[in-house]
Amino acid sequence: MTNESTTDGTRTPAEPPDDSDTPDGGDGKGGDGADTPDGGGRLALLRGRSELGVCVLLLAIGVLVLIDARTMDTGYAQRGPVGPEAAPTVIGIALLVVAALLAVDVLRGGKGEAEGGEDIDLDAPSEWRTVLLLAGVFLATAFLIGEVGFPIAGALLFWGAAYALGSRAYAGDPLVAAVLSVVTYTVFNNLLGVPLPGGPLMEVL
Repeated sequence: MTNESTTDGTRTPAEPPDDSDTPDGGDGKGGDGADTPDGGGRLALLRGRSELGVCVLLLAIGVLVLIDARTMDTGYAQRGPVGPEAAPTVIGIALLVVAALLAVDVLRGGKGEAEGGEDIDLDAPSEWRTVLLLAGVFLATAFLIGEVGFPIAGALLFWGAAYALGSRAYAGDPLVAAVLSVVTYTVFNNLLGVPLPGGPLMEVL
């Protein structure tokens, strides 16, 4: 800390003390040099784990689905042991399981692989023809379902959606659409107890 003499008799000022020479061996800011609050450790734990937000979202949706299933009025549609609350109950439990498994994987250090990008042209114009065709198919189904029943309207919905999205299998698409429509009607109307309009086709069958 004292001034040093030079050969010409002048004195040079002493250098300031080094912070590393403090008794605590730190940087002079309080021991270990940490200037962050205690919550910094928790924030560091969550940093880079944004997937936990998806876990919270899945958990919330699963709880809401289960609550809605438990409070559903099923008296008018209950047929047999399986009622309309069965499907939302299964979906709600599945959402909770997925949320728990994803949270465990993220906390263990798992991360989703970054996407390499999609082969799309951002400068290409929007396919308004497809959008308008799909909108027309949905509106036609909503109008026809009360008149011709779900089996026929559903078949038109599936076939029209496939056509709007580019399928041109004129022999196979109508057959697949009819099978999907009848199967969907049977599952909801006969198994789950959700009444759907059958229309003249179901009256004949």
